[in-house]
Amino acid sequence: MILKGFKQKSNKKYLNKLLAERKVNVNADEVVSLGVILNTDEINDFEVFRELADYIKVRPNRLKIIAFSSSKKDDIHSWDECYNPKDFGWNGVIKNMELKAFLDTPFDVLISYYEKEVFELKLITAESKAKFKIGILQSDERLNDLIIKTSLKQFNLFKEEVFKYLTILKKIK
Repeated sequence: MILKGFKQKSNKKYLNKLLAERKVNVNADEVVSLGVILNTDEINDFEVFRELADYIKVRPNRLKIIAFSSSKKDDIHSWDECYNPKDFGWNGVIKNMELKAFLDTPFDVLISYYEKEVFELKLITAESKAKFKIGILQSDERLNDLIIKTSLKQFNLFKEEVFKYLTILKKIK
């Protein structure tokens, strides 16, 4: 119990360090790759993200979706890559190699599509090497470069807003 508290504190310290060192670099590079982080405890439909990728003209082989579940069961979903709190260690160490590979991929755009305040999701978003990060409203505004205030149920509105802002920023033509 005490060790769990120390682990959480060390991870929060690491997250704050990551967010303090982050430099926002918005450029006019066209969107070619897209990463998506979602919480399967909140949303389980990943097909809408394939539609979003098609809508902003990202090829299917350049789309990568990962899911997180706070449940520790490995068989909760028939999901390709679903991570849980067991995949995180002390000081922000990622124990899962596939998750580490996702975080090291320099996506042109990363979408963080979750509402609940789950520390591991924040850590994944912060540690990602994505060039431009988009999310829905969260308490820590340092996580994302663009925040679109919608609920999880308003995906079509979210999709339209993403398209609009990426067009304004000249990231899609």
